[in-house]
Amino acid sequence: MQIGISRVRVGVLGPVRLDVNGTPVRLTPLTARLLVRLVAADGEAVTARRLYQDVWQQTVELPRQELRNRNEVQKRILELRRAFDLAGPGYGARIIRTGQLPSARGAQSTYQLDLSDEELDSAEFTRLVADALHAAPASAVRLLADALRLWRGRPLTEVHDEDFALAPVRRLTQLRETARRELINGHTALARYDLALPVAEQTARERPDDPEAAAVLARLNARLRERHGDELLRHTLRGLRVDVVVVRGDLFDQEDANLVVGFSDTFDTFADDVVISRESVQGQLVDRLFQGRHRLLDDKLRRGLGKFTPLGRESVHTKRRGRRTRFPIGTVVAVPVGRRRVFAVAYSRLGNDLRARSGPADLRLSLERLWPSVARHGLFKPVAIPLIGAGLSRIVELDRTQLVLLIVETFTESLRQDPAASPELRIVIRADELERTDLSAVEAYLRRVDERGPASPPVSVR
Repeated sequence: MQIGISRVRVGVLGPVRLDVNGTPVRLTPLTARLLVRLVAADGEAVTARRLYQDVWQQTVELPRQELRNRNEVQKRILELRRAFDLAGPGYGARIIRTGQLPSARGAQSTYQLDLSDEELDSAEFTRLVADALHAAPASAVRLLADALRLWRGRPLTEVHDEDFALAPVRRLTQLRETARRELINGHTALARYDLALPVAEQTARERPDDPEAAAVLARLNARLRERHGDELLRHTLRGLRVDVVVVRGDLFDQEDANLVVGFSDTFDTFADDVVISRESVQGQLVDRLFQGRHRLLDDKLRRGLGKFTPLGRESVHTKRRGRRTRFPIGTVVAVPVGRRRVFAVAYSRLGNDLRARSGPADLRLSLERLWPSVARHGLFKPVAIPLIGAGLSRIVELDRTQLVLLIVETFTESLRQDPAASPELRIVIRADELERTDLSAVEAYLRRVDERGPASPPVSVR
């Protein structure tokens, strides 16, 4: 009898479980033990006499007891068949086949379990692992993960210490070790060390005296440390298909990413320690990406700013030093540097007293204008941004944590308009800023974004 969709499911990778039409069926302890004994036979026929000895754990010695013992076996077989028949007429007879075996005492009744891979979890487990061993890494990882999800505990739990169960239990246990080892290898081949790590940790916990398991775990931890480096937080926003990452370090070390650099509304570039500090991000931009030639950066900024209408121009008498043409807060220029872009964004006003001033509303506006420019000109590269505004003493309303949250909030909101803005937002925090930054609050906000879309603004800066 061929069945298109399995209506029966026997589970022995853990305590025995029988589901019929998706509903658990409760078996008496002896009947459950009998079912597991038939599974342990691995498709071979077993005599009623052997079943009685193994399940009831009694040795048949007197001929007059044999009929009674055979009746006990038949009663339990009937109970099993009735359970299988809940899936439909004839299921029990199809799954538990009856036969005859000639012997010196006459023909003996035999019983044989006939379950497909879809109907028996240990058979499906074996097939999935076998298929994975011949598959390419990405396919193997999927097959092995599916196989290991079937594992619920010690296989053939009810009879695992019995002689007849030793071989199948050993085979399944060894196969599980193979599956876990190959799953680690598959994730490693795909450079997914983060996914390999939990498998290696579980193996090491279960085998504390195994030096190989400990060595695999140590290698994975080392690779993760090497890969993450100074990475402090990584959260994948599944709905928006983008990673938000926080790293400790230097903005200009992010060589694979576009960079965001904050400017004043006059877009000054000359680091004379009066208008611009040599230690500021703008000062380092000139030194590290333009070899100290601020006029080269000036030329690129001037070409980009030609697309914008200035707010006005200061006279030499009112603004003694620096550039004098003012642009609106939120003006963004995409400056090409090799194969990436530096996004120069005006977020502060440089007063005629040469002091930069900004506020939370200015920051929000500049960030809201920044992200559409990143989407248009960013070449779909990661974008790295420092804590813009952290160095300006006049921004007193926002601490470091609020600055990070404002960056994240405006970025995720922009993805609602253009989901292809960037594959990764990378927020770069200097080591001296870390102790004043609560990354757990940032992670909590990102989880809320995942659960129900961008939450209400975490910072009131409108």
